Amino acid sequence: MRYITVFEYERGLKYVEGRFKQVLPPGRYWLGWWGKTTILKVDIRPQYIAVPGQAILTADGVGVKVSLTAVYEIADPAQAINGVASYYQALYLTLQNALRDGVAAIAIDDLVSNSAQLNPVLLAACGEPLASLGLRLISVNVKDVMLPGDLKRLYAQVIQARQEGLAQLERAPGETAALRSLANAARLANDNPALLKLRLLQALEQSQGNQFTIGLSAAPASEASETSEIL
Repeated sequence: MRYITVFEYERGLKYVEGRFKQVLPPGRYWLGWWGKTTILKVDIRPQYIAVPGQAILTADGVGVKVSLTAVYEIADPAQAINGVASYYQALYLTLQNALRDGVAAIAIDDLVSNSAQLNPVLLAACGEPLASLGLRLISVNVKDVMLPGDLKRLYAQVIQARQEGLAQLERAPGETAALRSLANAARLANDNPALLKLRLLQALEQSQGNQFTIGLSAAPASEASETSEIL
């Protein structure tokens, strides 16, 4: 007797004299002596597929290359095997066409800034066509958006200018606070002239090896009008 084992992650397609009869769950099955029965095992675990860089025009006419990866599983083994010559090739072409349609409907700025927005669009677009093939698409992920060389340099300049603008915005509050402090100090000095003398004395105390000339307007006429001191 001949036996075949269908494992937990598989399903068996039973054919009798070449005609499909049923989908077999995991287990051990007897094939008989005469070779009339054939069991084809199908792996139903999630599988991965990659669509490499596709040259596509965006909605505003910019040529880019976009790639994606997807995870799928065989939901209906009988339909996937009996309904199409190669479900893998059909899956690839479905993803490729959906990617082209999705990129062609979006502007280059939106695509570069947020390519992940295409993922749910592609998942929805491919769901029904793949279900008719006996497949279920689990996830789609746009991986790379490759720009032409000249456009890549332009975007690098735009990003640099944007970062410099953000840096200036970050510095602006500090510069404003410094100007406000200077304005307050000028107002205090104008209202209280003696503060300038006190500030000068503080500068003299903190400085070393510098020469300062201080005018003393209240000094007697017999004394020198200016005094030089080296600190």
